[in-house]
Amino acid sequence: MIVVKFGGHAMKDENGGFAKAIASAQESGVKLVVVHGGGPQIDAALKEEEIASEFIGGFRVTTPEIFEVVERVLVNEVGPEVVNSLRRAGVNAVALSGRTSECLIAEPLRKLVDGSPVDLGLVGVITAVNPQAINSALKGGQVPVISPIATDENFKGGLNVNADLAAAAIAGALSAESLIIMTDVAGIYRAWPDTSSLISAISYAELDAIKSTFAEGMAPKVKACLDAIDGGASAVRIIDGTDPSAFAMALGNSGGTLVTK
Repeated sequence: MIVVKFGGHAMKDENGGFAKAIASAQESGVKLVVVHGGGPQIDAALKEEEIASEFIGGFRVTTPEIFEVVERVLVNEVGPEVVNSLRRAGVNAVALSGRTSECLIAEPLRKLVDGSPVDLGLVGVITAVNPQAINSALKGGQVPVISPIATDENFKGGLNVNADLAAAAIAGALSAESLIIMTDVAGIYRAWPDTSSLISAISYAELDAIKSTFAEGMAPKVKACLDAIDGGASAVRIIDGTDPSAFAMALGNSGGTLVTK
């Protein structure tokens, strides 16, 4: 079982490399779950509607107005686009909303990765994963493609969840062999932007000890690595999703930054 977080610039997938790699892995018998982001698409939609948004600690502050756009873009646009791309490559994929399928349950996020208190509005932190819909899709030979929108604990409202953290919670709940996080850099750097500081492999304990040194978008990714292993996943690999060969390499257990127990 491999969980893949697909997002950012990698989602352009102009030559279908991601979809082809998923198809190849599925043909070889690997069970796969995809969790997608959609930051660039959300940014474009908010800009078109002239809605300003800001990020704090790598998280998008989410007002009710912004949440409506985020959910619409992720669930109605990005998820179906990813599914269609996979289907063109011969993958039997199905789109799932973490909220309507009730597979992602969350509460409002009130602390940043470094522990600082914060009010991010309708941003959630996963408190439980109900894998019923995911397992049902897998049993039917499908690849579930999950939008990181969660239901609140009363099953009434919705919360915007960072896609890396949603993927981590799912990987943990499914006891995944690996979580692959696709981003737009080659992996985790000890001293970004010094590219010579790329970490090829690091233990959970060592990463946990330096987690507070990461900022902006990398902070949630580092937390996702730790959360996934805490939850039950065996390993996490962060790779450059803009390089089509990097994903194929990751499926073959190489490249990027590997985080292990």
